Amino acid sequence: MSPPASFQLESRSDGTLAVSGVLTFDTAHAALRALRDKLAAGVFTALDLAGVERGDSAGLACVLAVLADVRAHGRALTVRHLPDGLRALAQVCEVEDLLTA
Repeated sequence: MSPPASFQLESRSDGTLAVSGVLTFDTAHAALRALRDKLAAGVFTALDLAGVERGDSAGLACVLAVLADVRAHGRALTVRHLPDGLRALAQVCEVEDLLTA
């Protein structure tokens, strides 16, 4: 039996919130809660996804929801290092512009 999928968040001193691990259906709900908590507690200007090993449509939805939350509060958050798989999903779903707006 393989270990459960997981993800991690790291707050960096340059205002970046780094996500690593797995961002899929199995982790998206917990990831969304954790991201919302972190973003509400601090001032972040970037969401770095370089450490995301695997993502799916639920992971993409999580990222889009976080961006919508931040923007609804009049703040900006730049997505950096979007993994190729998530970028391809965003293109197919025609939501890539939402990731850069």
